[in-house]
Amino acid sequence: MAHSLSAKKRIRQNVRRRARNRARKQDMKKDVRTFRDALAKGDPAQAAETLRKAIKRIDQVAAKKAIHKNAASRRKSRLQRKLNALTAGKP
Repeated sequence: MAHSLSAKKRIRQNVRRRARNRARKQDMKKDVRTFRDALAKGDPAQAAETLRKAIKRIDQVAAKKAIHKNAASRRKSRLQRKLNALTAGKP
């Protein structure tokens, strides 16, 4: 248990920041899930649109340092490869 005032304040700050970061990550995961659902339907146009939104959200979360920039880059790359595989399969 923290005793000093500064340690107590740090605990309060960490609680707020953790909640904010968790909300950001949940929103990001929701957008990625939407993209994967569009991908499963097999519609390249809708998948491309949802991918654009998911990539934007991933970049926003990385800018706030809720995830590492390399982790964001890796996620975006993996999602883009899935879309490319879908579009390559469709003539």
